[in-house]
Amino acid sequence: MNDTVSPGSIGRFLTLSDTADVLNVSLSQAYALVRSGELPAIKLGGNGHWRVEREQLEAYISAKYEESRRAALFNQSDYADIPELSFDRFI
Repeated sequence: MNDTVSPGSIGRFLTLSDTADVLNVSLSQAYALVRSGELPAIKLGGNGHWRVEREQLEAYISAKYEESRRAALFNQSDYADIPELSFDRFI
């Protein structure tokens, strides 16, 4: 029997522990993302166990990549208006 687990076979919702593993962060960091509302999640059951929908986690990761891409473009634009210095003018 094959013991490997494909990503689609785990289910629609992830625990905070699973979410932390996917993001490679601590459990407390995953909890902070959920509590702040940055990562959408739902509370289920009488004890209020947090669950993150797989699609929401993928959307969050994609948004973070886009945020990084835009920040890099913005940082590059800081230098776009600086003229190239040519040392030929000074010789």
